[in-house]
Amino acid sequence: MTIVSRRNGTLLATGLIALALAGCASLTGKGSPDKLPEPDAVAQLTDASGSDRGRVDIFKDTNGLRLELVARGFAAGTYGMHVHAVGLCEGPKYTSAGPHWNPTGAQHGRENPMGAHHGDMPNLVVEPDTIGRATLTLVGTRLAGDGGLLDADGAAFVIHAKPDDYRTDPSGNSGDRIACGVIVARAD
Repeated sequence: MTIVSRRNGTLLATGLIALALAGCASLTGKGSPDKLPEPDAVAQLTDASGSDRGRVDIFKDTNGLRLELVARGFAAGTYGMHVHAVGLCEGPKYTSAGPHWNPTGAQHGRENPMGAHHGDMPNLVVEPDTIGRATLTLVGTRLAGDGGLLDADGAAFVIHAKPDDYRTDPSGNSGDRIACGVIVARAD
């Protein structure tokens, strides 16, 4: 799985790491090897027809927020994915999710000298006959509170039809929004 982190507003790929699920549970300090930790928030992804397209589990950790994505039902290919600023997923275009989450007012794209904003993420690559998976860490971000992901109008996770070019402001030319999930905090 690819671990991506954010430092000073820039996403940094830090390599490929294979972790057993039991190791993931013990590394988080939550749960035990025989019981996976409960996420702090989730986004259930659906497409315009209402079909299940996967799920994003969000965990608070010492570095920020760790997002674990499982994407189902996508053809082999590369897709842009972003955190959007509004917790509303009205199809079929999902424009209700608003722009990318950008609390610092940066431009879009980790290859843009004026970017990247908090909602930028690496592309999701789905290989033939597989389920898309990604693990990302948004370093220095919070789930709630001042500047947190879940502000008054919430947030959503969106998958786009085309790859993000990592440069073009405001959306990386990533095309239509084809799957969306409102990010919902888990009740304690």
